[in-house]
Order: sequence, then structure tokens, then C-alpha cells
Amino acid sequence: MASLVLGPLLRHIGPTDATVWVETDAPCKVEVLGHGAKTFHVEGHHYGLVVVDGLEPGRTYEYGVSLDGAPAWPEEGSSFPPSVLRPTGDDHALRLLFGSCRLSLPHEPPYTLSPDEDERGRGLDALRAVALRMTREPNDEWPRAIFFIGDQVYADEVSPKTLEFIRARRDTSVPPGEEIADFEEYTRLYWESWQDPVIRWLLSTVSSSMLFDDHDVHDDWNISDDWVARMRQKPWWDERIVGAFMSYWLYQHLGNLSPAELAQEEILERVRAADDGGPLLREFAFVADREVKGRRWSFYRDFGRTRLVAIDCRAGRVLEEGKRLMIDDEEWEWLRETATGDFDHLLLAMGDPYLLAPGIHDVQAWNEAVCGGAWGAPAATLGEKIREALDLDHWASFPRAFRRLTELVTEVGQGKRGRPPASIVALSGDVHNAYLAQVGFRRGTGVQSNVYQAVCSPIRNPLDAKERRAQRFATTPLATVIGRVLRISAGVPPPEIRWRFVREPSFDNQIATLELDGRSALLRVERAVERGDSGPELELVFDYTLA
Repeated sequence: MASLVLGPLLRHIGPTDATVWVETDAPCKVEVLGHGAKTFHVEGHHYGLVVVDGLEPGRTYEYGVSLDGAPAWPEEGSSFPPSVLRPTGDDHALRLLFGSCRLSLPHEPPYTLSPDEDERGRGLDALRAVALRMTREPNDEWPRAIFFIGDQVYADEVSPKTLEFIRARRDTSVPPGEEIADFEEYTRLYWESWQDPVIRWLLSTVSSSMLFDDHDVHDDWNISDDWVARMRQKPWWDERIVGAFMSYWLYQHLGNLSPAELAQEEILERVRAADDGGPLLREFAFVADREVKGRRWSFYRDFGRTRLVAIDCRAGRVLEEGKRLMIDDEEWEWLRETATGDFDHLLLAMGDPYLLAPGIHDVQAWNEAVCGGAWGAPAATLGEKIREALDLDHWASFPRAFRRLTELVTEVGQGKRGRPPASIVALSGDVHNAYLAQVGFRRGTGVQSNVYQAVCSPIRNPLDAKERRAQRFATTPLATVIGRVLRISAGVPPPEIRWRFVREPSFDNQIATLELDGRSALLRVERAVERGDSGPELELVFDYTLA
């Protein structure tokens, strides 16, 4: 008899439909609220994706999961509240969580200590703190959705249990050593990330969306053409990148799609029809890495009067020097058509922040120009080394893409693409701190929307004291002056907009909440803290009214 390995995960949720994802240990039929789907097979793993339709907007549905008619969820004796589906309604209210950078480690010392107290320490899990709080709250106070904006798994920093699994199956004295090598090891990463009972329950009842960032594959993934060329020369790289894309498609991407989009996902139809979809997915994954054009990982979701556009700014990069873009021209046209007005709020989710501290922005713009030859060939070589050493690959390092996005945000805020939203908010992670920046436009621009960059990272992977000091320095007036001087020296013009931090960076394990109600918006950031023996709790870092 089949059993659940992972899940259920509540993924897409719309006004009348939802998708529920599971992994099972054998082929079976998965049923949710009278709707069923047969599992499909990929290299010894079995996956089910059930489309539940005919739902009533705004109603709450308690649900369970059956495998071949036998109840499999909730687990017998579960103490957690019932899992629920809550289709989006017309009440115009949304509570959305977001964050990035979550390592899966034991919830006990030394792993719950800070990295300064013990090199193995990564602090308390902010996502676990959310889940534990939810078990004590009525379900009308629960978040409706959560967005994981990258680095949900770390292929280059694995847990002790995953390391045991790796050592049992191959020789770690040869590359890639104690990092993830292939698809099978990726499946272990996801299992460890989602198997904790309280996290599993949270994911069964809060609709989740996901994007990957570099550590889902490898630190600095797709930072430059030079980096990619070097990695592709390594004998173990192809197996790593193929496993990364295969697992991302299965565990993260499929659930981002609406039922209508799933019906158009050709590779899903082919995998479902195959005895083993592994060979098909391997070919698909290899091509997805080598050919950016024609494969879009970006997506959007509507929550009533709020539109969330998720922009893949890692896998879809154009890396040729002189032509570098975060996303190619085809995907840019999709973004222009999708990121519009006529919503109360427009959320632009992207792993890499659109707006950094102004000094860091200028340093990245300077470095991009130097790598492109502004100071000559020898300096370009040095510039590449600096780029990789300091992770200088955010939007400022892709100036054409930055200008395009700024122009798009300006047009939406001006009302040129429908009624201006009350707020336009870029949601990001990656940088291991949380902050809020507000954008100012030139006088006479006519932007009516309030525009912000909201960053929240990490969920669980804090910086040590030395790294925090470096990041704090980057926000100082002196760092701003240094960045400006470097930018000017490379002949780079200033950005078309200005912005300022209205909430300074915080460096804890933390998670952010957006409270949207009509045309009002509030951002709240909370950190994980220990109070007693009941597990981590959440403590307010800051809140701010956006609109």
C-alpha cells in the first residue's frame, strides 16, 4: 500500500480551483476532496499533482488526502489543526508571508546557536516559528500565502543527515565532495527541508509559491559567462545542473502553475505518459540550462485585487558581456504584459534585490563597467575576480535590465498601464538581511503609486559578526561616497531614480508579512527568538505602512 513521502503541499490557489502536490513511495491514485490524479514516476520517485476545481470563492474547505482510497492525511493521531483550502475571494484582503535562504538543520544545539557561538550554528528557524504560532491561532488569522524567494535548499551546504546519505552512496573525497551531486541527492534535500511535522502541516494549509536562486544550484550560479564556462569544464557539473533543474521542476515549479497553465505544460503530459519520466526530464533539464530562450520560469498569481509577478532573475540570464540581461527579450515582453495597473497592489517578486544600499548599487554598476572593458582588458580580468568574490550580480550589475525595470515601474505608477496601484513593491531576499527602501521619482514624473523595495532574508542562515559589520558599513555615508566615486570613474551615469532606506537592515533569522486590505498595505518583519521550551517564537523587528 502506498504511503506519503512528502506533502501534501497546497500550491496554486485561485477563486475556484487549487492544486495539491504530494510525493509517494509507490504508484497510486491520489484523491483530494473528490478529485483525483494518478502519480507519475521519475527515477524511483512517485509524484502526484491533484487539481481541485469547482470551489466556492472565499469559502474554507477542510481536506484530507487518500492514496488508492486509503486515508493518508492527516496522519493518525495528528495534533495539528485540519489542513484547509481557502480559495481567493472578493474581500480584497491578503496576508502574504515571504522570505528566502533557509537551511535545513536539526532544531537543537549546536545548530540553533548563532554562527559566532558555534561554527555549526545557524540560529532558530523563522519558518518553524510561524508554523508553531499558527497552531495556536484561529485559522482566520493564518496567512493566505507564502512566497519562498530563493535558496530554499542549499546544494553546497548540506545538513548532517544529508551528508550521511551522501557518504553512504559515493566517495566524497572526489568532487563535488560533500555537496549535492545529482537528482537523487536533490530529492533528499527537499525531503529534509519539508519533512518536519510542523513545517509539513504549514505547507499543507498555506498556499506556497517558489523561485530558485544561486544556492539551489551552486554559489554564484550564472554570475557571468566566465563562471559558467569554468563550471562546465568540471566533470561533475552536468550531473549537478541536470539534477538541479529536474528537482526544481518537480518540487517547486509545477506548483507555481495554475491548472490552465499545467494543461499547457507539454513536458508534464509526456512525463505522465511515460513508464519512467527520468530520461525525458534529463533532456529537458540539460536544454533548460544550455538554452535560455523558450523556457520561462517566471509566473504570476492573482490574489483578488493584488497581482504578484514572480521574476526568475537567475536561470534566465543573458550573460554575454555587453549584452547582459536578467531575463531575455522574450521573457521581458511577457513581463511587460503581465506587470500592469488596474490592481490595488502590484508585487514584483525576485530573488535578487532590485534596489540595494545606494553605495552597493554604485559599486556593482562600477564593477559591471570594468568587467565590460571600461578600464581595459587587464582591469576586466581583475573585475571578474572581484565580481565573483563579492557576489556582485544583482540588478545594478545588469544596467539595461535595471533601466527596463525602472521604466516599467514608472509607467505603471504613472497610470500608463491601467489605473495606478496604491503600492508597487519589489519583494526580494538573497542578501541575508531585511530592510525597506522607498523610491523617489523626479519632480513632474507623475508617479501616483507608492514604490518600495522590501527585502527579507534569511529564514535560517544568518551572517556572522564580521559579515554583519561589512554589510552595515556598506550602508554608511562613507560607503555611499566611495561607491559614487567608483561609478563616476568608470563613466557610469547615475540611476534614473533615487531611493532611501526607511527601515535599516536587520540581520536575524526572520520572515516578512504583507498585510493588504483594499488599497492599504502594511509590511511587518519578525525575527525568531527563544522563549521557554515550546519552540521558537516571533518578535517584531519593524512594521511600516506602505499605503
